[in-house]
Amino acid sequence: MAALNEEQTILRDMVREWADNESPVTAFRKMRDAAPAEGYDPAAWATMAEMGLAGIVIPEEFGGTAFGYLSLGLVLEQLGRNLAASPLAATSAAASAIVMGGSADAKSKWLPRIATGEVVATLAIDEGPNHDPARVATTVTGGKLTGTKKFVAEGDSAGLFVVSAIDGLYLVDAAGGGVSRSTRRMADARSHADVAFDDAPATRLDVGTQAIIDRATAATCAEMLGLAVQAFDTTNDYLKTRVQFGQVLSTFQALQHRMAKMFTELELMRSVVEGALEAIDSGRSDVDQAVSLAKAVASETSRLVSREMVQLHGGIGMTDEYDAGFYLKRAAVLETMWGNAAYHRERFARLNGY
Repeated sequence: MAALNEEQTILRDMVREWADNESPVTAFRKMRDAAPAEGYDPAAWATMAEMGLAGIVIPEEFGGTAFGYLSLGLVLEQLGRNLAASPLAATSAAASAIVMGGSADAKSKWLPRIATGEVVATLAIDEGPNHDPARVATTVTGGKLTGTKKFVAEGDSAGLFVVSAIDGLYLVDAAGGGVSRSTRRMADARSHADVAFDDAPATRLDVGTQAIIDRATAATCAEMLGLAVQAFDTTNDYLKTRVQFGQVLSTFQALQHRMAKMFTELELMRSVVEGALEAIDSGRSDVDQAVSLAKAVASETSRLVSREMVQLHGGIGMTDEYDAGFYLKRAAVLETMWGNAAYHRERFARLNGY
């Protein structure tokens, strides 16, 4: 478990309190039923930006707080507990691409607007149904970008795209023309648009594609951690109160074993996820390995805990009136984002020379 400084502890507790009071799972249910085009509540996102959350990875000179990726992970974990819908993870990863590879003009133009929540930014990387950054057909000729990206998180509302092309990453302003979107309806009721670029004006970013994908992956793992922890806690509370065959369910040894397994897997998950976030902040040379380890473990653990949540709640867990299905569906989508467990196990082995 990471050792948090005072600022990080205050940030975590503040976001946890806000999420519990202002953005519980009932708020997600309300958003899902209303089905806004953005895939989240714009008013809630504006409040989060006012709290400084949109600028966590942005330097202070551009209106951010420069708290780093461990701090971002703490925030995403707390939001993930309640399935709070926001573009924070996607925007933060895109902002990192500008921080690391943007020109002085690009930084001064975009980072202050991202930090205030005025602009939602996102990554547009994959061109097929599965994560494969090496599969790129997008081209740039004469400063104009052409290609189609699939399953772009927050693609419906993004005003700025960080797009991968054959020769690297580019910045595309959605208002600059040549950008069209097609909404995809997926199980988690969030935004996953297909985005087509047709001679869209683009600016080159001087940063490696994989470095930015690793940051987006680590952020996703943090949300998965919060989701899995809450799914476990909710299930544990239910077993302690539900009576069956004249006994409280938590007294059945078979169920105790299942909960114990989930508890130990969650502790391992927290260790590797926080380890990946700390690796990014410290600039370690093994960020790629730390991130793949985290995503492999996070994918398997969130799948286990979310499925057990439904199973151990019995019949009520299968109904839309209960929240268990929301956790299962979001976990399934996050598992596939930026590569599933099998993808990252193979990548981890390859990075270690196997």
